[in-house]
Amino acid sequence: MTESTSRSRTSLSSLVLVLFVVAVVLALAGATTTVLGVGAPWSSGRGSTVGEGATEQRTAAEPGASGTARPGEGEADGLDPELLRRFEEARAAAAAEGVELRVTSGWRSAAEQQELVERALERYGSVEETHRWVLPPESSEHVAGAAIDVGPTEGAYWLQQHGARFGLCQTYANEVWHYEAAAEPGGTCPPQHADASHGW
Repeated sequence: MTESTSRSRTSLSSLVLVLFVVAVVLALAGATTTVLGVGAPWSSGRGSTVGEGATEQRTAAEPGASGTARPGEGEADGLDPELLRRFEEARAAAAAEGVELRVTSGWRSAAEQQELVERALERYGSVEETHRWVLPPESSEHVAGAAIDVGPTEGAYWLQQHGARFGLCQTYANEVWHYEAAAEPGGTCPPQHADASHGW
């Protein structure tokens, strides 16, 4: 084997290793996205955030988690003012601890919620699985302006631990990003639903 052939094989091995590492990183990024629902079928995709911020998602996931809307813009329109006030207090407390917390999805129109149902049905291919992740417009607290989805992942987990202090409760066990003002601040959150299927 010549020196040139040896270098070519070494270069090819290095390239394969780099491509493997990139594939692993992308796979892990995709797993994180799935956890919070960013880009999930129930995600609004609008990218508005409140307090720069899954659903019956997620997104991480509805979970679009980028943008710079302030309260009164985008998805904050239509949100219950008390829910928004509580979230802003929680966001400030999280920020004081160095944790980013933002709304990734808030109020939705009935038509947007129905579109999320249809997209979830396409994605999951089963009514039963769709019902675990997204509610119909007439049952969705997002449509009522009484629910928010939060991110990023670290912020969602922070709120899971500290939300009751602000009266913000994770209401679905399978959706770490979905919160409602379901208790008095400092009170006890009600038991979580296993998933969204109870609302069908």
